[in-house]
Amino acid sequence: MPTALITGVNGQDGSYLAEFLLLKGYRVVGTTSNQNTDRDRIPHIREKVEIVEVDLLDQGLVEDILRKHKPDEVYNLAARASSSELWTEPVQTGDLNALTVARILEAIRRIDHNARFVQASSSEMFGNAMETPQTETTPIRPRNPYGVAKAYGHWITVNYREHHEVFACSSILYNHESPRRGLELVSRKITHAVATISLGLARELRLGDLEARRDWGFAGDYVQAMWLMTQQPKPDDYVIATGETHSVRDFCELAFAHAGLDYRDFVIEDFANYRPAESALLVGNPAKAHSVLGWEPTVPFQKLVEMMVDADLRAVQDLQRHQNAGARCWL
Repeated sequence: MPTALITGVNGQDGSYLAEFLLLKGYRVVGTTSNQNTDRDRIPHIREKVEIVEVDLLDQGLVEDILRKHKPDEVYNLAARASSSELWTEPVQTGDLNALTVARILEAIRRIDHNARFVQASSSEMFGNAMETPQTETTPIRPRNPYGVAKAYGHWITVNYREHHEVFACSSILYNHESPRRGLELVSRKITHAVATISLGLARELRLGDLEARRDWGFAGDYVQAMWLMTQQPKPDDYVIATGETHSVRDFCELAFAHAGLDYRDFVIEDFANYRPAESALLVGNPAKAHSVLGWEPTVPFQKLVEMMVDADLRAVQDLQRHQNAGARCWL
């Protein structure tokens, strides 16, 4: 039974990857942080995952985890992703999203050089991209602290592969969503708003630039690409994307229409929500992942949006029922 270590196991990507690896027969060890305030995304598999609460900013603790659990594969999915914190807390973003990658790689070099490592990099490191679509060789030009931190994580991964011969891969992930996405990200803001508005609990949704475009895919597909990287004879870097873009307006139109609503009646474009420095058109060319890994996305854009709306409708309705039941108990 191979052992996988997943940092950030309670995040969107970590939860999907843990599910996938358990089905593959892995022993799964997952790290969480006591600063992690996200909702529990793994209640259905929590008894099957060995949870370790650890401060990934502590080199000694990171090394202790590798000594104790001896993972065959290490997936670094722990990161600060909230766009609201990109500029307000750049130091903390850099410490977790950049230097933690170096800590884990150094721990692998010292403790178990045979462990295979995958870093969750981001299309945001391309930032003001010089070409479209982007590939693994596109110059890196980040435009926000998140992208800068991810660029460091990417390059330190490449450096440990080249200089220390660690089996280290960088998965350059474009926007990937699911019903488990945090509410602070635009995709969930939209689908959660559709649920609350359709149930009469809200009246409007304020967003930034509706013409901003993203290459959106399904998180469950993307974590499988990460696993495929560890199964190759040699480590390498791969763009993981759909190769298509859709605007925020497109997302709104599909999401509201799925609930029988017209987004134009509820969505307000608010310049206060614009990003300080918007990236260029980020769309990935996943040809290398297709040809080498045999990876293909399985969930098309419309199905992804509808899946998220349906999940939020169920969640809000369940919350309403719970609240109504609680209120009746006081009568």
